[in-house]
Amino acid sequence: MWSCGPLNGTGRGEDQPLCPHFHLALSGFSLLYLVVGVPVGLAYNALLVLVNLHDQSSMSMPDVYFVNMAVAGLILSALAPAHLLGPAASGWALWGFSGEVHVTLLVLFDVCALVTTYSTALLSLDCYIARALPRTYMSSVYNARHVCGFVWGGALLASFSSLLLHICSHVAAQAVECAKMQDTEAADAIMVFVGYLVPGLAALYALVLISRLRKEDTPLDQDSGRLDPSVHRLLVATVCAQFGLWTPHYLMLLGHTSLALRGKPADGHPLRALLLAKDVSRLLAFSSSSVMPLLYRHISRSFPGKLQRLMKRVPCGRRSCPVDPAGVQQVPA
Repeated sequence: MWSCGPLNGTGRGEDQPLCPHFHLALSGFSLLYLVVGVPVGLAYNALLVLVNLHDQSSMSMPDVYFVNMAVAGLILSALAPAHLLGPAASGWALWGFSGEVHVTLLVLFDVCALVTTYSTALLSLDCYIARALPRTYMSSVYNARHVCGFVWGGALLASFSSLLLHICSHVAAQAVECAKMQDTEAADAIMVFVGYLVPGLAALYALVLISRLRKEDTPLDQDSGRLDPSVHRLLVATVCAQFGLWTPHYLMLLGHTSLALRGKPADGHPLRALLLAKDVSRLLAFSSSSVMPLLYRHISRSFPGKLQRLMKRVPCGRRSCPVDPAGVQQVPA
């Protein structure tokens, strides 16, 4: 949400005709996402998690990572109204909350951002391993579940700097060491490096390796244990969508850090323009929670069958449901 006052603080009249258009466009897209995107994200992410957890025996390695991203998407969709309508918005705010709640929301947002980017990067690397070495235990469902657990733990540890900044804001008068930790530029720089550069380079490297393998026709391509060909299309679409929607957010953090290092004043015109970029990047980041499950729904070949098996069991209740031949795996004697 954007207000025309800060953007036109320089007093130049030629900026006045453009500011209302930016304000209306950004506010309109924000409200549209809150009305349409948030319910869609909550519904499809919950459906993605429910469908896969209901039929865990048929889950593949990519499904585990998509469930992990769906859980992060559920949290992001729940946090979207508080971030887009709360005091963090640079324009109007419908409510306010204390510093503890603000830091909690910020930490949850950072954790979900890290989980999303690293799940996408690890999915790319595991898809390359599964493509290069079919039937290997390195890219199994069992290992993917443990890796996702480590991703959440690592994201919590990486977001610990935000908690330290908040604690030091209360005890800075008693602890001199905390005075050096009150600036958020260091935390923003760490988030850019850890949350964007590292997983982005890993995902790009994995896609390059996968593209090289696809150009080579090897006997492994006829192996029945390799991934479904639709997984590659889903992988490319997921990487492009996730990093495309999260890139503006991390570029905003990088721009804020560079301006602070150059000693720009807090009331300067570059920082006012940065507020607009902050609102746009935040909206794009939250929209990733709605885009990802829609991609999974339309590209994944296994999702329709899992959804049909789930829907057939819903009306049965306590009665015994008929066995679905598609859901029974033939075990050779």
